[in-house]
Amino acid sequence: MKKKLSFLLVLLLALSTFLAACGGDTDEDTQKDTGNDTDKERPQVLNLRSGEEIPKMSPTKASDSVSFEVMNSVYEGLYRLGEGDEPVLGMAESEPEISEDGKTYTFTIRDAKWSDGSPVTAHDFEYAWKKVLDPETEGVQYAYIMYDIKGAYEAHEKGGSLDDVGVKATDEKTLVVELNSVAPYFKGLLSFATFYPQKQEYVEAQGEEYALEADKSLYNGPFVLSEWKHEQSYQLKKNPDYWDADTVKLEEINYNIVKDTSTVVSLYETNRVDIAGLNSEYVDKWKDDPNFYTRETSTLFYLRFNHTNDILKNVNARKAISMAIDKESVVDVLLNNGSVPADYFVPANFVTGPDGKDFREVNGDMNVMNLEEAKKLWKTAKEEEGIDSFELELLNYDGENARKFGEYIKEQLEGNLEGLTVSISQQPFKQKLKREEELDYDFAYSGWGPDYPDPMTYMDMFITDGPNNQTGWSNAEFDSLIEQSKGELTNDLPARWQAMADAEKLLFDEAVISPMYQRGSSYLEREFVKGVIRHSFGADVSFKWAYIE
Repeated sequence: MKKKLSFLLVLLLALSTFLAACGGDTDEDTQKDTGNDTDKERPQVLNLRSGEEIPKMSPTKASDSVSFEVMNSVYEGLYRLGEGDEPVLGMAESEPEISEDGKTYTFTIRDAKWSDGSPVTAHDFEYAWKKVLDPETEGVQYAYIMYDIKGAYEAHEKGGSLDDVGVKATDEKTLVVELNSVAPYFKGLLSFATFYPQKQEYVEAQGEEYALEADKSLYNGPFVLSEWKHEQSYQLKKNPDYWDADTVKLEEINYNIVKDTSTVVSLYETNRVDIAGLNSEYVDKWKDDPNFYTRETSTLFYLRFNHTNDILKNVNARKAISMAIDKESVVDVLLNNGSVPADYFVPANFVTGPDGKDFREVNGDMNVMNLEEAKKLWKTAKEEEGIDSFELELLNYDGENARKFGEYIKEQLEGNLEGLTVSISQQPFKQKLKREEELDYDFAYSGWGPDYPDPMTYMDMFITDGPNNQTGWSNAEFDSLIEQSKGELTNDLPARWQAMADAEKLLFDEAVISPMYQRGSSYLEREFVKGVIRHSFGADVSFKWAYIE
């Protein structure tokens, strides 16, 4: 009799497990059925989807939004971004002493620990920043973001000494930073990943393995990267050694890598994902749901041209492609998520100038569709290059939405520009980035989100040989405008603003790139998810203050 009862019990347990796995009687469903939502407290666990593998977890080398989002949770700089994108104190114990001329900042590092229990010191900042600026460090793409610092440009570009860089740890707790000129955005800049500290002894002990696995890095942020199954999933857990651990409510954040939107929606419907991004196919279905949200972002998506290509080296060919694409249909039909056509590069509603007006009011729209003109320019380009027909490969992301965008671009260009054939190469995120770095593409579907609240975060991408230029384009006038805007014009803000607007106009005069749209975001977020902060620059999102209600 005992054996039979035991057998029946095993069957019942197995059936219960099966039903739960199929999205059956979850705790949420049971609470709703009984009408008593307070019987069981939800665990402080947030389940998310990532569309991509983390490319790089080293603050020295990372240059993409996926890496920045994760690093924003597990590392912390002198500041981090809070509500309204306001910089709030991080590793800095208090606001810095600033010299009368506005160029020297003296920070006191708070009592904080790395995840191995050792203290975070001012030396960790000096080491990490100078590591970025050291020309011997491989894989660095963001050294230029530090060029506001005295001697930084000279050290990285001109063979200057790292000892002359204006970053000094005068003791364990004191960090002195000297700037070339006043930088009104500097505090916001210090929340960016490239400015995170690193513990020299640990980094050097790990060698080439540093930050390649979850257990190959030290963390000083609200969470630690506890598990990293490459190309599958990764997990963050609350960092008990974080200086402000009492503020952090979430115990765990789980990311599953899922590229297909239909799968993400299915996971949301079966209570296995708490936030789900939507594409056009699902927006209309869910737009009346109380958990549906749409927001404007400051991220621009554009076509990046390889200026060394046999046809794209011709400015008329680039302009023809820019003018031959109907961007209204891109945002209305393909995206349907709040995105808007971008006939500009610095986004709308991002930053205001010294006159209080949006930066967009200076140049207005500069990349409007004009099919008749596009056909004339394409014909001229073919005649100038002695080419009657040509094939271009579009380097693309490998997600579902990117596939649809690529097919649309192919249809538009082949239908509007005679003799042009477009093929599409969809690549995993990490591989796509690598090919762009190596100029191993014809033209590419690319995106850029701002790193700090200033037009310069877009403009200086395209300086000659800039690591994020990745087009082969070079223009001395453009370089001069950027140099002035970072130097002598910082004491004349209206003139600086106009110089950056002139630089943006040059990008369009020479059709360096072809902006497509300013991204909107439509998503579902569970009603019990609270305190998630979304940003207009830097990392897309912060979870330090998030919690499950």
